[in-house]
Amino acid sequence: MIPNGLQEVKAEKCSPKRSSSSSPLMKLSSYLLAIRPWSLSASLIPTVLGSALAYKLTELSELCLIIFILTLLTVACVHGAGNVVNTYFDYIKGVDSRKSDDRILVDHLLSQNELVTLGTWLYAAGCLGFVLLAMLSPAKMEHLALIYFGGLSSSFLYTGGIGLKYIALGDVLILVIFGPISVLFAFMAQTGYIKWNIMYYAIPLALNTEAILHSNNTRDLESDKRAGIVTLAILIGYTASHVLYAFLLFTPYVTLVVLSFRYSKWFLLPLVTLPQAFTIEKRFRNPTTIQDVPKRTASLNLYLGILYIIACLQTDRLPYLQSV
Repeated sequence: MIPNGLQEVKAEKCSPKRSSSSSPLMKLSSYLLAIRPWSLSASLIPTVLGSALAYKLTELSELCLIIFILTLLTVACVHGAGNVVNTYFDYIKGVDSRKSDDRILVDHLLSQNELVTLGTWLYAAGCLGFVLLAMLSPAKMEHLALIYFGGLSSSFLYTGGIGLKYIALGDVLILVIFGPISVLFAFMAQTGYIKWNIMYYAIPLALNTEAILHSNNTRDLESDKRAGIVTLAILIGYTASHVLYAFLLFTPYVTLVVLSFRYSKWFLLPLVTLPQAFTIEKRFRNPTTIQDVPKRTASLNLYLGILYIIACLQTDRLPYLQSV
């Protein structure tokens, strides 16, 4: 005869106890995880920088807040859709495995159809945001569309279509998209025109963003090689990858020091993140601690970018540029 208390425990173990509200919450969490929100700073920070430069260099008394918000939402949707496409094709091509950092399809958190639907909705939301932005922006629609659809196509072609990531061209794409293109898009949305010199200001952020991708590819070097794809990390090997990562990580700081001595001490502000950069670089060199380096680099990218934008806003006269 089983005591009543044990009967209750046994009943709890045998019967499903999951509440009706837990499943939708878990599904929502999986959708959010698929977008990789921790990586969105790579596109949002250059977008904010472009808007800040527009505010700094024109006679605008203030930014158009609606245009600013629409620009951020549009860029975030396209970037999130690109992350979803990356997850889908990495899984289809056998790049993601049981040891991969991306667990969405590997652990069946979402089905392939659910992931495709999410990517479609994100691209649709991005296009809707662009249409609204084009209606409000002083820029010509065809000029704004050229940059927007160039970025959208690149977010898909990174792993979809010809798959630039798989033929060692992903690094070049990241340097261009998560830097100059994002800055130009935001600047044009606010001002209605392009000033090419603002691309100089995208370089520190672009290098730091490329460090995120390169750390990810170096960490996954062996699994990528087994999957039959080619990345820059595979081509140059571990030793050269360590050197390249250090270059990508620390060159922005060197640039900022030079700018501070020649133009404004405000450019020293982002250097408060330098100790964090040394810590991350040390973890990169250790095979047992490299696993979390991409996320740590993305976090560094966020703080460095915010402080860099503040420095640009506080500098009286920005180098290489003249007020309109």
